[in-house]
Amino acid sequence: MRQAGYWVTFYVALAAAFGVLLWTTYGGDKAGEFFAGYITEYSLSIDNLFVFFIIMGKFAVPRAYQHKVLLVGIVLALVMRGIFIALGAAALQRFSWLFYVFGAFLIYTAVNIVRDHVRGKEEEVNENILLRWVRGAFPTTEGYVGSKVTVKIDGKRMVTPMLIVMVAIGSTDLLFALDSIPAIFGLTKDPFIVFTANAFALMGLRQLYFLLGGLLQRLVYISYGLAFILGFIGVKLVMEALHASHVSWAPEIPIWVSLTVIGATMVITTVASLVKARMDTRKGEAAHSEQV
Repeated sequence: MRQAGYWVTFYVALAAAFGVLLWTTYGGDKAGEFFAGYITEYSLSIDNLFVFFIIMGKFAVPRAYQHKVLLVGIVLALVMRGIFIALGAAALQRFSWLFYVFGAFLIYTAVNIVRDHVRGKEEEVNENILLRWVRGAFPTTEGYVGSKVTVKIDGKRMVTPMLIVMVAIGSTDLLFALDSIPAIFGLTKDPFIVFTANAFALMGLRQLYFLLGGLLQRLVYISYGLAFILGFIGVKLVMEALHASHVSWAPEIPIWVSLTVIGATMVITTVASLVKARMDTRKGEAAHSEQV
């Protein structure tokens, strides 16, 4: 836990130093876009961790091998996000109407997050096309063979569940990118800042997974915070698209407003979640004392 805490602090400090470097080199606007994008991607990555816990449990990954699984899965996710960002940037330059699509999609996603949370719908992992293809294309051993990804048995090359879970982590993160990439394009149009914000957000995700542990279950209001952020950025995208189309009543929301809203939302929802968790614990202890 202590080692994970040190590494998370190091990666956050590294991101902050990069933001300061942008500030001194390109000015406050670029730095503000990076910090807003980084905080958004880092906040959304916390939601990824819920699913990572489910994947680790579903595939019964031994704790000793979870570090390797997360490392390879996150590197795979970063490569795929880079391709996704390049395609998205090229598409947005050619088709400006996509900003309306991205904005509407983010608002729709925000509404669904709140709806699922209110209904108490639990996170679940469905096998995507890539994962099903890997399962069908390669013979798989029944159990783990140390930390090996492939192994030769009776002269036949087989993959282990280690490869399957790595593909599951990487491909599942790519599905999350369908929300997070449009969100950060709502904050900056610079592909370099989009990619670096994603890279820094993913850097400390492996250590954050072990640092938070059971704390994730206490962040009961985090879904509302993420939904509000996605909804805000969705509205911002639509407003800026209308503003670019010379619609007089549509305002252009400055980056410092976005940064303030995103930061304040995460602080408020995190503090509120921890306060509620503490109150629930005290109520449970009181109820237990009365029964005794």
